[in-house]
Amino acid sequence: MKKDNKNVIYWLLTGCFLIFIMVVIGGITRLTDSGLSISNYRLITGTIPPIGDQEWQEAFDLYKQHPEFNAYNNHFDIEDFKSIYFWEWLHRVIGRSIGLVFIIPFIYFLIRKQLSISTIKKCIVLLGLGAFQGFLGWYMVKSGLVDMPDVSHYRLAAHLVTAFLTFAATLWVALDLKYPNIKPANKPMRSLIIWGYIILIIQIIYGAFIAGLKAGLLHNHWPLMNDGKFIHFTVYVLEPFYKNLIENPSGIQFVHRILAYIVVVFIFMIWKKSKKYSLTPLQEQGVNALVLLVFLQFTLGVLTLIYQVPLWLGVAHQVGAFFLLTSMTFTLHRFTK
Repeated sequence: MKKDNKNVIYWLLTGCFLIFIMVVIGGITRLTDSGLSISNYRLITGTIPPIGDQEWQEAFDLYKQHPEFNAYNNHFDIEDFKSIYFWEWLHRVIGRSIGLVFIIPFIYFLIRKQLSISTIKKCIVLLGLGAFQGFLGWYMVKSGLVDMPDVSHYRLAAHLVTAFLTFAATLWVALDLKYPNIKPANKPMRSLIIWGYIILIIQIIYGAFIAGLKAGLLHNHWPLMNDGKFIHFTVYVLEPFYKNLIENPSGIQFVHRILAYIVVVFIFMIWKKSKKYSLTPLQEQGVNALVLLVFLQFTLGVLTLIYQVPLWLGVAHQVGAFFLLTSMTFTLHRFTK
């Protein structure tokens, strides 16, 4: 039986699609402040939402015991609680579904001997990343259930970036199987794309910081911040100063703005440098997609900021980051192998 056949590729791409859906639902969960609505973690029975008035009341009473209810939502009735419970429940169910979609076909392909040794090793890494992602989700939620009514923005960033990287790694393995013929790498282009990739990941981290600290609700002007200033601190300045770049909402938004310009410049450099080479059709498509997506993402970022993060724009901006990372991963792969 042929190893690493089309069914394996479809399986991996299905996993990619589910991770994408989970990121979208995760964004909605965050923007609707639904992430702390389920405070008890039940791996199996948690897939079934409360049934009947008594179970809903018990879930609501449990929510009332935690800081978010007392700090922000003490005006909630049970219908309000149900609306935020839904998004967090759906987010968790999709996470469990991804685990099943990865594990069950993986075992099937192993039994049928449809995976090469190299692919088996890569898939084990993917399974490890998925498990780690699930742990980070629990670890993130835990930070908002003790003293603070919000999750740690550091843990939120770790949770989100691990999801993006798990997707990118899964896509890379699928691309390895889709394009098995090895060709010499274009080292100058590869190096430039790697640097662009690193900067994009840092920008995604800062996007998570923005979400975690609700920094998008500040400085809703562009291209300058409040009072016509290039950098502006709305409330306070931390000491030492570097803390403003990782803990102060104003400073974090400033860094996110600057990184947006840097990402655009790097992708323009990738496009410009690519003109020096004779590209394959797929390489050219990858570079062109980068240019299109980065300008779309930049525009979404500006609009999200100006309109103070409405739900649909906030989700669209996160989806734009996902597509941009997808395009960057594809382009890097085509200039590497």
